[in-house]
Amino acid sequence: MNLRLLPLAFLAATLPLNAQQPAESAPATPAPQAPAPQAPPPTITVPATQSAPRPAYQPPAPDANGMYTIRRYAPLVILDVVVHDAKGNVVKDLKRSEFHVTEAKEDQTILNFEETGAHIPDAETVSINSTQDLDKVAPRAPVNIILLDEFNTRFEDMAFARYSLKKFLEKQPDKLTTPTMLLSVSLEKFTVVHDYTQNKQELIDSLDHHFVAYPWQAHQFAWIAERYGTAFGTLMRVAEATQGHIGHKNMIWIGRGFPPFNFANSPIDGQNRVNSMVQQCVNMMRDARITLYTIDPAGIQVNNTYGSAAEFNDPMGGNYQFAKLATATGGKALYGRNDVDAEIGTTVRDGESFYTLTYRPGNTSLDPQKFRKIKITLDRPGLIATTREGYYLQGGPAPVNPEKPSRRLAFDLVSAGSSTMVYDAVPVTVIPSPTEPDSYKVHVDAKGLVWTLPTDTDPRHADLVLMVSTFDKKGKELKRTANAMKISLPREAPATDRIEHSVDLPAKVEHDSKAVRVRFVVRVSQTGRMGTADVNLPAK
Repeated sequence: MNLRLLPLAFLAATLPLNAQQPAESAPATPAPQAPAPQAPPPTITVPATQSAPRPAYQPPAPDANGMYTIRRYAPLVILDVVVHDAKGNVVKDLKRSEFHVTEAKEDQTILNFEETGAHIPDAETVSINSTQDLDKVAPRAPVNIILLDEFNTRFEDMAFARYSLKKFLEKQPDKLTTPTMLLSVSLEKFTVVHDYTQNKQELIDSLDHHFVAYPWQAHQFAWIAERYGTAFGTLMRVAEATQGHIGHKNMIWIGRGFPPFNFANSPIDGQNRVNSMVQQCVNMMRDARITLYTIDPAGIQVNNTYGSAAEFNDPMGGNYQFAKLATATGGKALYGRNDVDAEIGTTVRDGESFYTLTYRPGNTSLDPQKFRKIKITLDRPGLIATTREGYYLQGGPAPVNPEKPSRRLAFDLVSAGSSTMVYDAVPVTVIPSPTEPDSYKVHVDAKGLVWTLPTDTDPRHADLVLMVSTFDKKGKELKRTANAMKISLPREAPATDRIEHSVDLPAKVEHDSKAVRVRFVVRVSQTGRMGTADVNLPAK
């Protein structure tokens, strides 16, 4: 079937589009409504499930001593912990025996312990200038993801934020210790200003060449649902894209986050949707090892800059605190200061100074509504350990219905397909056909696939969605198609053993003389994880 959608359609129903305005500062004229789209949104076509060619099954091979390896997978909790003294200084000399962890008030056994700076890249031997470099030469390195919130922050405050970020970067060495990515988000666009790099000057140059659109929506008491949706959608998009990198990620959000909105004026259904999205975002950031820091660039002045509600509600600009997301992930909310460059430096310092603790939960309860609160105590008095507050259990992704794709599935695919951000949770490479123009082989690595157990009617199989998008030289999307695929193994494949087997998916791109780039997106239905690969087309 054909499905027409907008990227944030599944979030737009979170709050009423014309949210009630604060009585103290209601404008005399109605707030402007969303402009009608000049062209219909792109169409996603998800046909009935089709089976890809069966891969030839290769049985596992023994090692040099004739022994086979049995792999056992068990749930683990990974905690990245920053420890400060009473003066706010980072403490880096703690030992494993000084940490004690409880989950849901039950003591946990620490299985693995890593000291601060354990995976900082060696400046003399490693240089990282892309996501591919990061995954190849430093797969466990900590990274910084700096995001400029341009959809809920006043133009003058964004100018100060950019000035502060540049001021911070100019003080750093030419080669940054931690690989850093720079993103910007408006209501209209998600932009990768620069992929991961350790080159300070490249980040500064990219920042200088990035122009901010005037965020007129932030001056109105409307567009509430869109602004909330953009915040949630951005957090989810970054978490999904970076999930393949197993190292710790410091996400530095510079901006207001949520708009001011009094939930007392909204239906309980809207509140529940927001609470559900908060829970989902926290879990997704947990899975991606993201710690969120929020920095408010508005400084110490309030004076109704963001409406009178800012004087009484939380400093991040809304009745629901965006700051709660930061503390839930083990980060901080920084506001009320004019030295934003120093605040950025504080978050970067914390991101390079964390301990890593790993344990296997002793509580086997599967209650998805129960919040598993985590607490860390230290033997040394006067120290404060900061990590994520806990987590909710969650089930796997919903099954894909080829005839009626869910809004969440559509949002995930649109986000991955329309972006230039690399999604590395599923390793994907693309090989052009040497004989057939516009034909490709999409190789999906074994470690990104999950194979079901066999049934009486079906052999073991993996379910995938393959989406292909083409773009012109201005970055405008020309065409997008998505196919649900079922890849089955031969019946002789082991019924229960773990299978590590790669697959090759055939892909045909409709010829278009305007197309200069093709993006391939693979989503594994059993895990919800995605991988992307881009191919630049030869000049026509």
